[in-house]
Amino acid sequence: MKRTANETSTQTLTRLIKALDRQHPVTISALKEEKDDNGKRTGRLVETTRTIEIYNIVVSQAGDILIKAMDRETGESRTFRLDRIQAYSIHRTRYLVARPAADTKPARTTIGLATVTVLYPVDCPAVARVQILADALAA
Repeated sequence: MKRTANETSTQTLTRLIKALDRQHPVTISALKEEKDDNGKRTGRLVETTRTIEIYNIVVSQAGDILIKAMDRETGESRTFRLDRIQAYSIHRTRYLVARPAADTKPARTTIGLATVTVLYPVDCPAVARVQILADALAA
C-alpha cells in the first residue's frame, strides 16, 4: 500500500483520479469518526480498511476534498475525506458494484457541502485535471 504521508495530497488525488478514469477499485486505510451505540459521534477517530469503487470527487464548503465511492463489501455509497486516507492500493481489476440509479427528484440540500462542476477536455491527463480543479476551487 502507498502511504499518503510519503506523498503530497496532489499526488494522492492524481492517482485516485486515474483509478476513477480506469474504473479500478482502490483499497484504502482511512480514519473515520467513531459512533456510540445510539449512532452519535464520539469525536474519536478509528482506522478502517475498505475496498471502494470511486464514482465522484467533490469539495465541501470547508475546503475538504471528498471521495465518493461504492463500498465493495456492503454495496453502499460512502464518502471519505482525502486528508483522512492514510494508505491506499489501486487494483488492476474492474468495477463490480452497481451504482444507484440517478434520482429524478430534486436533490436534497445538504448544509456544509458545495459541488464544483469542472469541465475537462476529453483527452485531458489526470495531472492537468488536478490543476484545473485547484484553479476552480481558488475562484
